[in-house]
Formats: sequence, structure tokens, C-alpha cells
Amino acid sequence: MAESAPPKENDGKEIRAEISVIKIPSRKRRTLVSLCLGILVVGSCAAAAALLVATASSIKSDLQAAAEIVPTLKDELVSNRSSDATASAELLRMHTSAAKDKTENPLWILASSLPGLGENLSAVSEMARSADDVASLGLLPIVRTFNTLDWTSLIPGDSGTNLHQIRAASSSVSSASETVRLSAERLSRIDTTNLLPQIAQPLEQARGQLNDVTKTLGVAADAADLAPDMLGADGARSYLLMIQNNAEARASGGIPGALAIMTVDDGKLSLGAQSSGGDVGIMTPPISVDPQQQQIYSTRLGKYMQDVNLTPDFPTAAATAQTMWQRKTGQRVDGVISIDPVVLSYIIQSTGPVAVNGPELASVKAAGLPTDLTGDNVVPTLLSDVYAKIRQPQLQDAYFAGVAKEVFSALSSGKGEAKGLISGITRGAEEGRVLVWSAKASEQSVVSKYAISGSISGPSVSPAQFGVYFNDGTGAKMDYYVKRTVKLIKECPAGGYEQTTLRVTSTNTAPSDAAISLPAYVTGAGAFGVAPGTVQTNVVAYGPAQANVESATVDGQKTPFAPYIHANRPVGVVAQQLAPGESKTVEFTFGKIVQHTEPNVVVTPGVQPVKDVILPTKNASCDQGQ
Repeated sequence: MAESAPPKENDGKEIRAEISVIKIPSRKRRTLVSLCLGILVVGSCAAAAALLVATASSIKSDLQAAAEIVPTLKDELVSNRSSDATASAELLRMHTSAAKDKTENPLWILASSLPGLGENLSAVSEMARSADDVASLGLLPIVRTFNTLDWTSLIPGDSGTNLHQIRAASSSVSSASETVRLSAERLSRIDTTNLLPQIAQPLEQARGQLNDVTKTLGVAADAADLAPDMLGADGARSYLLMIQNNAEARASGGIPGALAIMTVDDGKLSLGAQSSGGDVGIMTPPISVDPQQQQIYSTRLGKYMQDVNLTPDFPTAAATAQTMWQRKTGQRVDGVISIDPVVLSYIIQSTGPVAVNGPELASVKAAGLPTDLTGDNVVPTLLSDVYAKIRQPQLQDAYFAGVAKEVFSALSSGKGEAKGLISGITRGAEEGRVLVWSAKASEQSVVSKYAISGSISGPSVSPAQFGVYFNDGTGAKMDYYVKRTVKLIKECPAGGYEQTTLRVTSTNTAPSDAAISLPAYVTGAGAFGVAPGTVQTNVVAYGPAQANVESATVDGQKTPFAPYIHANRPVGVVAQQLAPGESKTVEFTFGKIVQHTEPNVVVTPGVQPVKDVILPTKNASCDQGQ
């Protein structure tokens, strides 16, 4: 393009004359006139370019300032500083609005239509517009809704949970969620191929941030929509509460020891009939399960309540448990909820200590077990001490059930700080310790979108998800002493295609004289052909759909493994035994990985904190065909 001649005195008149001849709609004509006058004011193309650079720099500053406010806003919301949160949200919106306004000046709009440069400016405009939509139509309404909630009334109490608040908030949360989702979709459609790195990199960051916000608000919207119904707003709901005992490992956590019926009526929670897995008895004939799972986990899945969760697929385990309970009692529950003693510890941290009461537990307390349980002592008490102090399984079950009853009594009476309680239950859900299944198909279709469903396939499972699950084969309570780590390792062997290895290291920390120093009920007394004190475990590894389990090793030596398929995912199983003090490392190598998303791994939640169990290692992806 040739350089423009210096403007003459009458240039403005000539331009206005030409514009008056061209048939341009009045609104666009005004914009074009403003643009031309703006160019005349700056005097040259160089000055116009300088103005564009200054505008871009100012937009960048506003968007950065907005991004820096987000962590502060999050802290203010968590700490319930409502006025501070509102001020931060308003300030954030001020910055995003300023950025968007700067992309709407005539010079910027004209430059956005130019080849090359225009693509970059258009991308900046879309980022600013999306940021302002998120701030104005997403975050600010959410903050206002958040500030109107009475958190104390959102937890169970004598008068129940205030479900009206949740329903009232549902529309605002859903609207905000949809706004953010649409903004994320707009950004995802921008082609970054020809964008400058200075534009492409922030755009990718914005996409990632928006996707995270979209997921978070999506969860909130679904929860606000489902919670009233599932908490009995339109009639009482009954749930089978399974408390998984991590001292005897099962794929989803531990053996279903204590059982109880939990009723929720208009938000008011109560614990009814209590039982144990053993009391349900043997199902004859066994409950039918699909052939793939039956092949991997045997007919025990449908035969014993204690084994329904040999499968890591909680919807299968829950539906089977529901049928077993109905066969045993004649009662058909509306769903199944699973927790473990670690979750009980999180709840007690909020409610404060709970006292074990009741004349039926007098003999149990006389054995020396604590009568006041805290967030610190409830896990070792329920998963270890109870077996050392009480030798009768029936009394063990009674103590377990009694503790659960007192914890839920504390909940139903409104004890505990609301946000602390919500935080504790949320933590349990994130660690895979809280699982939910609804017998109502429309509700389960929503629950299945999230990890809380415990599904091994479907929308809650990422394309590159791996899984490591543990099933006890000792018939005892020795898993309390087993410490495990799981590492996910991506590799690029000489062939060029991607391989991923799951490395599982397990150590039996039981005392060397466990065979005689630990109760027979804990060691299993050799009942299943395993020497007392030794732990036998089936280590079950799942890969992503369409991948292959190529090999397995134990301490670096190749070992046979049982290969299966479950829901189009490859499965490998290795049985291992650990004597007291012994440690072994099992590795499963998966090949033919076709997914290009970042892999993740789900692990059976055990006694130890999950943060000590899941240790994924991220490596660069392989270049196919090298």
C-alpha cells in the first residue's frame, strides 16, 4: 500500500462530500465519519498505529487487573466477607467493562477488519467481551446470590434445611452458568493459527480459566436444581447409607460394614433402621450383574452385601445394594449414599466431639474405647482400636453403628459451623469418599456427570482416565496397616507411540509379630489360605477406552496378569501378598493411547489421606510416528 499524501486543508470537506454521496446507513455513516475525523486528529497512519498500540496496552492492563482480583474475591467468599466480596466483584466488572469499551472505538473496529492485524485485534475484542460477560452476568450475580444466603439454615437442623433458599438461588446460578458457558464456547471457536504469540498465549490461558469456571458453575447449577428434590422438598426420601470400612479394602473404598436408613423430609435428616452388611445375608439366587463385571469380580458381587463394591463402578454397586436391601426388608429405597470413617472425621471437625451413648453400648465402652470421638481419634478408633478392644463382631458392628448414629444426630440437631461442614463434605467428595446414586433415572442422569457418581464410564470420566483399585483377599482388617502410593508415568519408547505406566507401591507396616500380636479377626487367622499378618490384595488397573494393557511387572520382573474389558476400558489384575514389613511395586504398562488430553488417575480411597496416595507425574506427550 502506498503512503498517504499529507492531508490538505480541504481534506475534511472532500471526505465529508464523498461520504454524503455514498449510500451508507446513518449509524454506520456516523461511525465512519468519527473514524475519519479521528484519523485526521492524529494526523497520520503512524499516529493511528501508536493509538492502537496504546489501546491494546490499556486493554491488557485492565484484563490483568481483573484477573488479579479473582483470587481475592475467592478468599472473601470463602471467609464470608460479603461486603468485601461485593466490592471486589464491582471493581472486577469496572476493569472488564473498561477493556470492552476500548475495543468498541471506531479506530479499533476498523483496524479489526484489516488482513493479518485484524485477526489479532478481533481476538482481543472477544477476550474483553467474554471477560465482561463473565464479570457482569456471571460473577456479580453469583456474588449477590451468595451474599443473600443464610448459611446456617442450609445445613440440617431441628427445622430442616431451608430448601426455599436453594430453589430461589437456582435460576440465578443457572443463568450465570449459561453465560459463562457461552463465553467459553465463543473463545473456543477462535482460530489461533495465525495469531501473534502475545495474543495466542493469553487466549489459551483465558480458555482454560473459563473452562474451569464453567465446570464449577455447572456443578453449582445442577446442585441447586437437584438438591431440593433429593432432600425431600416434595416428599420424604429414603436412602440406604453405607459406611465403607477402609480397614478391609474394596474397590470404591472399603467393605460396607455399617448400614442405616437415612430419611430426608423437607431438608430434615433422620437416621432410622440400622444394620450391617453381614445381617443382610446371602442372596439366593444372586442379584444379576452384567457379564463383564461378573467375569472380573465373580458372582460375589450379587451374592453378598459386603462384596457389592468389589467393582469400582458405584452405580452397579448401589443398584445391587438397593435390590439386596429390598429382598431382605421389603423396603425399596430412593437411592444409596456411601461415606467412610474419614468423612465422619471431617464432619466431626465441624460439629465438635460426639459422645457415644446408649445402654446397649455399655459393654463396648467398658472395653476401654473412647466415649467422646473427635476428628482426630475417630478413624483409628473405628478402623483399628475397636478390633483390639472388642473381640465379638456383633459388638464391633454395634459400636460402629452407634458412632454413625451419634454423628448424624449431631448433624440433624444443627450442630456445627455451616461452611466448615460443607467444606468437609466437599473435601470427602473430592477424595472419592462420598458417593451418591439415585434410583430416579432423571436425577441419576445428572449425578452421572460428576465424580461423586463413582462411575467408571460416561460423562464423568475423562478420555484419558486411569484407575487403580484395591480388593482385599485376606478376609480381614489388615488394610489399616497397608500404605500405598500410585504414580502415573507417561513415556515415549522407541516406537514413537505413547505408553503410560501405573506404578503401585504397597508396604505392609504391621508389626513383625502381627500373627500373634494382632487379634485373629484383624489378621483373618489364615481362613482364606493367607498366613496371619500377611495381606493379600487384588490390584486392579483400568486404562482409558480403547487402550491396551501391554504388560505387568512386580519389582521390575514381568509377571502374569489377568486381562479383561469393562465398559470398553482395558483392565489388568495382579494378586500380591505382603508379609509384615514387606514392600512391593506393581507396574501396569498401557499402550495404544489415542487420547490427547492430560491423563489423570482415580485411586481407591484408603485410610491414609488421598494426597499421599495419588502422585501423578506429568511428562510431555509423544509425537506420533517418530
